[in-house]
Amino acid sequence: MLERLIKHQLTVPDSTIYYLPNWCDTTTADRFFERLKHELPWEQGEVKLFGKSHRIPRLQSWHGDPGVRYTYSNVELQAQGWSPALLELREKLLALDLTPNAVLANYYRDGMDSMGWHRDNEKELGARPVIASVSLGAERDFILRHRATQQREVLRLAHGSLLIMAGDTQHYWEHALPKRARVSRPRINLTFRTIRS
Repeated sequence: MLERLIKHQLTVPDSTIYYLPNWCDTTTADRFFERLKHELPWEQGEVKLFGKSHRIPRLQSWHGDPGVRYTYSNVELQAQGWSPALLELREKLLALDLTPNAVLANYYRDGMDSMGWHRDNEKELGARPVIASVSLGAERDFILRHRATQQREVLRLAHGSLLIMAGDTQHYWEHALPKRARVSRPRINLTFRTIRS
């Protein structure tokens, strides 16, 4: 399915990862950022850890086809419909033979908003999920950590870039977006995925 992207594949063991730094040109990426900032109903959700509720350090919005549900950190998300900008981006992914039916949007207001270590390995995603991650706005460090060897890989995700994690990536690697105090600009990240019933 992703054979046409082979020239964009990264050399990372136990993974299938593609990175397209200029998937959207700067003008198009700027336009999508502004539209999504205003189109999506951003919320600061909560997760439960060890019986206590904690507000997540970013804003989120969950969208997809009718009836699509997704559960992570014991929180079930009911998908809202696709916004016009999200539909346009999904059409661009369809041109790469990707067929997502949902997207989790994260809005990082500045460098103090973050995402902790995790894997996208929920049962609804299947055994070998394909996650297509679109970055808009401030460049941020995206860190991968191998679960067995603790090897780390750092990718600086550019404005308008597309990162695709496929194959066994979610089995062998965790990933995170750490805090960066020097980053003052916001970032929107969209992780398109296929949810299976």
